[in-house]
Amino acid sequence: MRTKPALRTELLFYLSFFAAAALLVGVATTVVVTSVVPRQEFWMVMVLVALEVGIFLVFGRHLVTRLVLQPLERLMATADAVADGELNARAPDAETRDFATLAERLNRMTDHLLDAQSQLVRSEKLASVGRLAAGIAHEVGNPLGAAGTYVEVLRRRGAEPEVIRGLSRELDRIDHIIRSLLDYARPQEEALDLVQPDEIVRGAFALLGAQGALKAVQATLDVGGGVPRVRAHAHLLEQALVNLVLNAVDAAPGAAVVVGTRRWAYDPGRAAPRRDNDPGLSSFLRQPARRPARVEFSAGAPGALVFVADAGPGVRPQDREKIFEPFFTTKAPGRGTGLGLAIVARAVHEMGGVVWVDTAREGGAAFKMFFPEATA
Repeated sequence: MRTKPALRTELLFYLSFFAAAALLVGVATTVVVTSVVPRQEFWMVMVLVALEVGIFLVFGRHLVTRLVLQPLERLMATADAVADGELNARAPDAETRDFATLAERLNRMTDHLLDAQSQLVRSEKLASVGRLAAGIAHEVGNPLGAAGTYVEVLRRRGAEPEVIRGLSRELDRIDHIIRSLLDYARPQEEALDLVQPDEIVRGAFALLGAQGALKAVQATLDVGGGVPRVRAHAHLLEQALVNLVLNAVDAAPGAAVVVGTRRWAYDPGRAAPRRDNDPGLSSFLRQPARRPARVEFSAGAPGALVFVADAGPGVRPQDREKIFEPFFTTKAPGRGTGLGLAIVARAVHEMGGVVWVDTAREGGAAFKMFFPEATA
C-alpha cells in the first residue's frame, strides 16, 4: 500500500512550485515583451504578468480546495451526521495522510459511541427483563407449588396414571422455565476469580463426554497454547460452555462439533478470527461481521477466546442479534424456551466479557466468548 503524503508537504511543494513558476514566467515575460513592445506600450507587459499570476492563483485555489477544503467539508458533514444521531455515518478516505488519519480517528470515535450505545441499551434491556423475570417467577412459583400439591392429591385418590404423568410432565416443564427465569434475573454479586479458560474447557468437555452427551456428534477438543488467565466465575463459565455445547449437539446430530479456546487479541472490526490449523482456503465462506464490544477494553486487548463451533444449519445473519434475547428461539414449539442463550449472554456480560455468533469453518454456527486477560 502506497504511503500517503503529508498535507504540509503537499502544500509546501505545490505552492513553492507555483510561486517559483509565477516568478520565472513573470520575469521572462517582462524581458521578452520589453524587447519587442515599445516603451509606451509597457502597460501591456503589466497586463500579461497580471494575467499569468491570476492563472497561477486559480490553480492554487483549486489545489487548496482539493487538498484542504473538500476533505474538511466531508469531515464536517460526517461529524454533523454523528451529532444528529446517525452513528452509522462514516468519514470517507482522503488523499493526504493528515485528513486520512483524521477520518480514521473520527470513524473510530463513532464506533466507540456505537459500542457504548449498544452496551447501554443492552444493560437497560437486561435490567428490565431481569426485573420482569423475577416478578413473573415469584408470581407463578406459588400457584405452581399449589398445582403440584393438587396433582399429588389426585394421584393418591386413584386418578388415571397417564393423566397424572402428563400433568407432572407439564408442571416440571413450567418449573424448569421458572428456574431459568430466576437464573436469568439473579445478579451475580460475588467477586470474580482468576480462572484458566483452557482448564474449564477441558473439564466441561470431559464432563459431557462422561455423561454421554457427545455420543451423537463427532466432538473434538481444540485447545491452543498460552491461553491467559481471565477474571470470571468458574462455575458460570462452565455452565455457559455446557449450554453452548448442548445446543451445538442438538443442532448438528452426527456432524462435527469443535470446542476450544485460544489466546486472542480482541478485534471488534470485520476481520474474522482464524484457528491455528485453518486451511488456506476454507470450504465455507465465513462472512466477517462487526462484533459486540465493551467500553472497558478496546481493539487489540489481549485475552482468551472460548468457542463452540458446529457443522449444523447455522444462524441466519438477521437472527444473530436477536438470538441472545430472552424467549427468542429457532427450535420447534415445545423443544426450547429461548432462555438458554439469554442466560449465557447475561452470565458473560456480568463477568466482563462479550459473546457473539459467527459462521463456523465447519459451515454451521460458531459461538464465541471473549474475556480480557487478567492484569493481576
